Amino acid sequence: MQIFYSSYFAKQIKKLTPEEKSLLSKFEKKFRQNPFSPDLKTHKLSGKLKNYWACSINYKIMVIFELQMNNKIILVNIGGHNIYR
Repeated sequence: MQIFYSSYFAKQIKKLTPEEKSLLSKFEKKFRQNPFSPDLKTHKLSGKLKNYWACSINYKIMVIFELQMNNKIILVNIGGHNIYR
């Protein structure tokens, strides 16, 4: 599986605290093994984000991603629950 960062996602990472960056690193290892691991609480989004999925890094940090053909995943956004807006 190939994982790519959108340019927006890469910009958002720069805004994370060192602790949040550490959580992101742990998340990414688990995500690479199984993006649908129950620990990640992966779920399909609806409405204007119906083409995307989301999962949890912890109770306050979420990641939105897009599944594409050929096992390609693009991480689109990261942040609090306001990223759904």
